[in-house]
Amino acid sequence: MSLQPSTTTSWQEQVADKRKRLQTLIPPEWTIAPVPDEQVNVLDVPQTCGLLTDRELEITDTPDVTVLLQKLAKAEWSAVEVTTAFSKRAIIAHQVVNCLTEIFIDRALQRAAELDAYLKEHGTVMGPLHGLPVSLKDQFPIKGLETTMGYAAWIGKVAEDDAVLVQLLLRAGAVLFVRTNVPQTLMWGETYNNVFGRTLNPYNRTLTPGGSSGGESALISMHGSPLGVGSDIGGSIRVPSHFCGLYGFKPSSHRMPSYGIVNSLDGQDSIPTAIGPLTVSLSGVIAFVRGILNLEPWRYCPATIPKPWSQDDYSLRNRNGGKNLCFGIMWDEGSVKPHPPILRALTETKNALEAAGHKVIEWKSLRHSEYIAVARSIWLSDGSEDYNSCLTTGEPLINSMVPDADPNDIPAFRIPRQPLTAYQLWQLNKEKKALRKAHLDRWEATAAETGTGRPIDALICPVAPYAAVPHGQTRSSIYTVIWNTLDCPGLVVPVTKVDPAVDTKPVREVFWSEEDRVVYDMYDPEIYKGVPVGVQIVGPTLQEEVVLGVGEVVDAALRSA
Repeated sequence: MSLQPSTTTSWQEQVADKRKRLQTLIPPEWTIAPVPDEQVNVLDVPQTCGLLTDRELEITDTPDVTVLLQKLAKAEWSAVEVTTAFSKRAIIAHQVVNCLTEIFIDRALQRAAELDAYLKEHGTVMGPLHGLPVSLKDQFPIKGLETTMGYAAWIGKVAEDDAVLVQLLLRAGAVLFVRTNVPQTLMWGETYNNVFGRTLNPYNRTLTPGGSSGGESALISMHGSPLGVGSDIGGSIRVPSHFCGLYGFKPSSHRMPSYGIVNSLDGQDSIPTAIGPLTVSLSGVIAFVRGILNLEPWRYCPATIPKPWSQDDYSLRNRNGGKNLCFGIMWDEGSVKPHPPILRALTETKNALEAAGHKVIEWKSLRHSEYIAVARSIWLSDGSEDYNSCLTTGEPLINSMVPDADPNDIPAFRIPRQPLTAYQLWQLNKEKKALRKAHLDRWEATAAETGTGRPIDALICPVAPYAAVPHGQTRSSIYTVIWNTLDCPGLVVPVTKVDPAVDTKPVREVFWSEEDRVVYDMYDPEIYKGVPVGVQIVGPTLQEEVVLGVGEVVDAALRSA
């Protein structure tokens, strides 16, 4: 990348200029009337603001990515009109939840016109994602555009090349049109930084959409994009998907191409970042993963494992074609009890699977605190040198996501530690290796309980102990970090919404930990009313296709129920 920031202006002036430049990219005719602050749910704003035509609403309200792709392939909808519709809706979403960091609609429309011309000339699509608008987390450089990743010091950084994933998305026929907001440092379960400010949850703007892919989840839940790409090192795809009612998928860390992305803790490869999609439908997840793998990403990204898409694994050929499966279910991880809506979503999933003829057995938490401790120690092993190296303009490090927080109020899990020696880091890696082996042995041992002759086909568990929380109240992402430490793929499937009449607060006098007490005290059914709740489906390392195939079984069972 080339770096051309001003060296004479303050970081606040650079931020003001960046925000002004972003605002000028919004077409004046796409500006909507301000939505009152007291209107917390803004999901209906695209339908009521008067900006979108009936056809544009039909396009953007399409609930299945496969349907979009089919209509684009048949030229029933042109790539230009689909791109225009989602671009307008993305701009609407941004005006009410503050989700965008880069807007490049003119470039997108030119690309869409080229795709339409290609389809007309050749009678076939350019690739498996032909004409599909795809949004990107503000981590994926696109040639000629800035990538700030929420750091004031990175304003003015202009990409000289596309990230590998961007190159492959273009080869697949996708139309890239916006990038979305992230938290400063990325290592947060919320989305706020000094450059672009705070992103809000469209279901309730007093709540967070999650992080670090929170700009993506907020945008997609308003149907401002049918599919977006995020990253996940501790839950950054799965938690936002859960908070905003989306399907989200974290593959194993080296299955999708990561070369060329910008990142926090860049170079730390003990628990690597995984790249994956957030989208409105499970078909969108599958289309993305299959489409990218079929382009052989390992030929362009040296870290990507050369493992082609396996249709046999996806169709569950070695698992009785998806009939009479056996699932494990983990109700909690042992130290923090989930809120009532989370437990109800797990119960509904279990009941739906059993009604569909599948078996569900208990999976008790074991050594999960060790997984969390290892992950935290690895991420903090540099003594915060990585964060500090990105704050070269005087911009302060954000220590709390609480609005108007005291800058000296630092949560325990964010307190800097002394940097580790290389030898100490090696010992953590040895511990992680032993934990992964113990987990694998335990998974394989379930073959004695399943009745299928094989281990459990997948594990169902919470994504978080709560649904979307008020800004500043997220805790450590313990329910997702476990699977990053083990490098297991995890899929989030939406199940239900919080219902205060059903999800009443239980009386508890005994708590498993101080964190358990804090999370219990957070719960007020009225605060969480109407927000989405999902479950997480986990499989063994590098069995992405199996997890997606099993995910279809779970999703179908829930829909039938």
